[in-house]
Amino acid sequence: MNQYKAQRRVQIDELETPKYDEDVQEQVENGMRLRPSDSNVTEDQEPFMGVKVRRKASLRREYKGDYLDIPSRPFLMKILQKQGDKQVLFADIVSKFTSSGKMKRRILMITDFAIYIVDPDTDAPKRRIALAAVDKMCLSELRDNFFAIIVPTEYDLLMASTRKTEIVTVLVEATKSASDYELEVVFSNRFEYNASADIVKEVQFEEEEGAVRTRILRK
Repeated sequence: MNQYKAQRRVQIDELETPKYDEDVQEQVENGMRLRPSDSNVTEDQEPFMGVKVRRKASLRREYKGDYLDIPSRPFLMKILQKQGDKQVLFADIVSKFTSSGKMKRRILMITDFAIYIVDPDTDAPKRRIALAAVDKMCLSELRDNFFAIIVPTEYDLLMASTRKTEIVTVLVEATKSASDYELEVVFSNRFEYNASADIVKEVQFEEEEGAVRTRILRK
């Protein structure tokens, strides 16, 4: 294993905007291949399909999809029409981690054909990823809001959102509809992602005094 060249500790404060709630740990029940890590769910947790912990509040959660009313943003709608995207399946403000480790507010928009990362201040798209290019998603087994979208032909995305469960659900269903294959969702308390073309990082999760401590390390 390569020696860590630098270490960066990232702590998400629940009082930060956007505020991260705790209702994000429901695992999608249909349409995905599940691969747990070697760790186990403890006895005081309710196992969900043998991998994740399902919170009681998540059972009552209703999905809205477009939380930003994208049709009211003509600039974005024009871009979607030009690209041939016909339906916005999900849109919300998320926290995106840059290759340097900074956290930026971005619009995550999922359509029937692609994933868009958009600057919320200008409505200018920063990146478009075809659904067919997404290989898998990586999440921890703990109560956090992080998720990584792995794109082997480009570079990956590491983000955080209180609506993580909905994002996973939408991506799994959209990928299956667009490409006729099941998106793999991997659960592990440590996983790697390509923060850029030449930077690999590892995300580590650890439960500590009832909270989840997250570290992002450059490899």
